[in-house]
Parts: sequence; C-alpha cells; structure tokens
Amino acid sequence: MIKAPLTYIELFAGAGGLAEGLLRTGFEPIAHIEMDRYAALTLKTRLSYHYFKKNGRLEIYYEYLKKNISREELYNMVPAIELNTVINAEITNKNIPRLINLIRQRMEQKKVKKVDVLVGGPPCQAYSIIGRARDPYKMKNDKRNYLYRLYVKFLKIFKPSVFIFENVPGLLSAGNGKLWQDIQNYFKNAGYKVEYRLLNAHDFGVLQNRKRVIVIGWRKELNLKYPEFEKDSNVSRFRVIDILDDLPPLKPGERIYTGAYIKKPSEYLKMYGIRDEEDILTLHIARKHNKRDREIYRFYIEAWLKEKRRPNYDELPEELKTHRNRRVFKDRFKVVAPDLPYSQTVVAHLEKDGHYFIHPDINQLRSISVREAARLQSFPDNFYFEGPMTAMFRQIGNAVPPLMAEKIAKKIKEMIE
Repeated sequence: MIKAPLTYIELFAGAGGLAEGLLRTGFEPIAHIEMDRYAALTLKTRLSYHYFKKNGRLEIYYEYLKKNISREELYNMVPAIELNTVINAEITNKNIPRLINLIRQRMEQKKVKKVDVLVGGPPCQAYSIIGRARDPYKMKNDKRNYLYRLYVKFLKIFKPSVFIFENVPGLLSAGNGKLWQDIQNYFKNAGYKVEYRLLNAHDFGVLQNRKRVIVIGWRKELNLKYPEFEKDSNVSRFRVIDILDDLPPLKPGERIYTGAYIKKPSEYLKMYGIRDEEDILTLHIARKHNKRDREIYRFYIEAWLKEKRRPNYDELPEELKTHRNRRVFKDRFKVVAPDLPYSQTVVAHLEKDGHYFIHPDINQLRSISVREAARLQSFPDNFYFEGPMTAMFRQIGNAVPPLMAEKIAKKIKEMIE
C-alpha cells in the first residue's frame, strides 16, 4: 500500500522559502496564506515549477523564464487544484473564519483528512532589535507583536502533529523576555510541547551568517523530541565569491531579466543545487545609484580589498557625508566580502536601498542584484520572483533559506514517520 504524502499548511508564507524545503522533501501543500500580492504570485510560479518537474515537463517552465509564454499561459497549464493552495489574504481575527473555510475546502478538494505540519513565521520587524531601535515606542504598540495568537488559533483548529515557528533572535528578548514566555504559554495551552534552538543558516550550507530562532512543537501525547542538526561539513571550504563570479558584471541600473552566465557553475553552486548546466540566468537586475553613493561604495570596497577593514561612517571624506546622526549611521555601508565564508544577514531592508550590501567588484560600484541576493539566501537560479524589483528584494530578505528549510523538513518528516 502506497503511503499518502505528509501534508502542511503555511501561514505568513512569503515567497515560499520554508515551502520550498517541504516540497523538496515530498510534503503535499494544503494551503499557503500570504497577504503580499507579489509574494503570492511567486508562490504560484514556484508551484508551477514543482508541478512540471514532477510530470517531466520542465521545458514549459523554462519557456516562461525565457519569456516565450506569459504568466497567465503558464498558470493555465497547471491544474487549479495546485495553484489554489495559494490564498492571497491577510491573517486577522476578523478574517480567520473565512480562511478556515477556505482551507477546509482545499482539504476536501485534495481528499486530505489530516494536517501533519503547520509552519510559518509572523512578520519579524516587531521582534527585531533593529526595528525596536528605530521605533520610539520600542514596537510596544505594533499589532504584529500578537500575530502568534492567530497562529495558535490555526493550531487549535487543525491539530497538526508538529508545527514549525520561525523568527528572529530578538523574539527571545522582546519585552524583557515576557513576550517569549507568553508565546510558549499559548503553544502549551493549545496542547503542544515546545522546544527551540538558535540556528545559523551557515551551518546548513548557506553562505550567509543568518541566525534564526526555530521553534518546533509537537502534540503532547506524541513521544517526540527536538531533532539534532549536524553542521554541514563542506560549506567551510567555500567563499562568497563562489556565488558571484559566474554572473556578468552590471552597471548601476542595468537589468538582465533573461541572459547568459559568463562562466561554468562553481563547485559550490553545483554541490548545493543553486545552479546546473540547464539553468537560465534571470533577474540579474541592479538598482540605480547616484554619483555620491558610488564614491562611497568605492571608499568601502578599497578599505576591504586593501586593508580587510570595514570603516565607520565618520571615516568617510567630509564631502561624502550626508547624515548628521553619526551614531545611527555608523554601520550604514557594508561590502559583501568575497573572501569570507559567509555574508552579512540578508534583510528585507534591501527593498529600500542596497548600502549594506555593496558588491565587492570596484569596477561595478553598485549594490547586489536580485539574483545575487537570492543566491546568498540559497535560492536556486530556477526560482523566479514576481513583482517589481523592490518587491523581489523584500521577498528574498524575509525568506527562510531553502537549504536550511529542506534540512529542517527532512528532520520533521523523520519525527512524524
């Protein structure tokens, strides 16, 4: 008898970094709930990829990447039951009854009787230390602080065996730790035993220093325990340059929506499934920069390449300084160092500007492109983001790195089975 695949619901789904890990591991989606219109489209496009891959028809998906067919034509070739798992809606108290009904309809359509896993991480700005520093009220009045209570409502209704709740390290310290205590109590009162670890994406093969709180809970009656994750033993051999140097150089504002690579994929790109020989280069697009910013970028790139040093804002020549508040802006500019084993944490602020992610090539004098940011997050080159460039950067910065998500999903599968 063939086992039915394990099922999942994803809340606050974003572009689908967590979903990518689950899909690769053989999980069957019931619903992805996401309020951002462009992220919801990205999810549909990625589900199209997985559908065509499963059915041996990936050439159709690549026709879309080459822009030989439209998005509408692509979606029309995918069964509605696959794409309708994406629900473009905000999760609010008022909206929950409608969302519950929609999920139940999806379960009926897919003949699914049980939800095995609930996953998701509410928007993290309210928990982030940087966000709290910028807010005079320290995010106290931010309604996003309480989205975990809505997450728990889904737990109580669908009673999955296991849930994954992902967030920033600031979650543990917000409100002097009282918020985190409250969250744990809510999970426990819903019938779950809860444990967490502070995990770094680099330990999972991602070329990025990205620490996240990964909370895993399971129904109290199940004899389970938090999985042990082995550190990736190969990733330390590689450097950030391994994900940059096969991409064509760009001028600020230059945009390659569909193009060609200038080199064969590096060992890292092949080993970790970021790029293979069939892939097409897409979304290698960079934002524009004014003359002053480019001179600032030159200053920071030279400091790194010649001295392996990251200067403070105060060290800039006077004619390049524009901010009076030197305390807040002392770490505003940063080079993505090519010779380090990982980059700084990729964040959604990339949608606003790229000053914290300067490309290391002094001949380009620009911030990183959408494709470069996606690679730092371990998204494969065949992962296509929908929407304008700012929306793409936001989706990438908010995502769980797929390499990390896949290894977590494998452990969750082992736990349940």
